Amino acid sequence: MRLLLVEDHRELSEWIAKTLRHAGYVLDVLDRGDHADHALLTQHYDLVILDLSLPGMDGLDVLRRLRAREKGVPTPVLVLTARGSTEDRVKGLNLGADDYLPKPFDLGELEARIKALLRRSGNVAPTVRIGLLEFDTNTRMATVSGQPLALTPRELAVLEALMSRIGRPVSREALFEKVFDFDADARVEAIEIYVSRLRKKLEGSGVAINTLRGLGYLLAEVAQ
Repeated sequence: MRLLLVEDHRELSEWIAKTLRHAGYVLDVLDRGDHADHALLTQHYDLVILDLSLPGMDGLDVLRRLRAREKGVPTPVLVLTARGSTEDRVKGLNLGADDYLPKPFDLGELEARIKALLRRSGNVAPTVRIGLLEFDTNTRMATVSGQPLALTPRELAVLEALMSRIGRPVSREALFEKVFDFDADARVEAIEIYVSRLRKKLEGSGVAINTLRGLGYLLAEVAQ
């Protein structure tokens, strides 16, 4: 899952980023509203965490412009703000915010709200199964025959992207966007390293990652 955090309070931003990256999310971090508006024009995110009081462009304007551009399924937006009045909350929700978390807040609650929004927006089952492999979308944990599968955050991001599209190929470029943030010093070819590592860890699970020339990678059950 690739998320965008827009927060100009440096200490808070670093605190949130460290927690979410440790949880396995790919996270881009920006501290200006105008920069966020540009990023949302050029990148796809599974969820946006948006502060309201931002330099360059107010968070509500970023939200308004995002919703005006969207034509398909809207990007979930979780608003973080010190503006605690009911009027501000109603205004944000009316502009299309999906949830509202006033500062200060507990990181555990932030993570829980993010998971709830991602489940709601993707309309995914709590547990996805293929072969002996199970993926819990609530905890973002993978198991094989009930035993936890030890994955690095980037291996987890690859598996999560493939599990979300079982039966459909995922392009190398799409996987790259799910695995690396835009500050990462990596080329799209690097995704092959993590696919190769994940393949080895899936041995014996009854599941394989097939390479489809020109289309990408497909998670499929191995024929017995």
